[in-house]
Amino acid sequence: MRPPSRVREMPILRVVARALVPVILLFGLYVQFHGDFGPGGGFQAGVIFAAGLIIFALTFGVEALRQVVSVVLTERLMAAGVLLYGAVGVLAMFLGGEFLNYTALDPLTTGHHGQHLGIIAIELGVGIAVAATIMRVYYAFVGRRPNGDGEPREPALGAEQGGGAS
Repeated sequence: MRPPSRVREMPILRVVARALVPVILLFGLYVQFHGDFGPGGGFQAGVIFAAGLIIFALTFGVEALRQVVSVVLTERLMAAGVLLYGAVGVLAMFLGGEFLNYTALDPLTTGHHGQHLGIIAIELGVGIAVAATIMRVYYAFVGRRPNGDGEPREPALGAEQGGGAS
């Protein structure tokens, strides 16, 4: 009997991945929301979250991942993360502080709550943007196929939008 040639045909790896991917995603959320108290934060959480999704794609196929996180969704999340980051700074300016001065977010007390709220919002924006960007880079690499000369070619328009084969 010949061993399976693809990861998707290996039942032990599929079972292990099915058990580990949710734990990896949960750990990414832990790093995201506890990054202001210890090591971690938005960048690390975004990388962990994207790595969990890439492991899912390597095990179950890119099309299975595209059903969960489409290419268009990654592009929108990249913009949403950057907009959230900028919105916190602009909101601080509207409340009378400087750009990204978190104490302005809580003008009624000493500003400690504003600092905490501002850091969480900033780190959330960074985490969303980083995870979406890494996923988009992964989709870009997966979508490329070598042509007859061995040179990579650009993916078909339908495959880029998640509608075609990859």
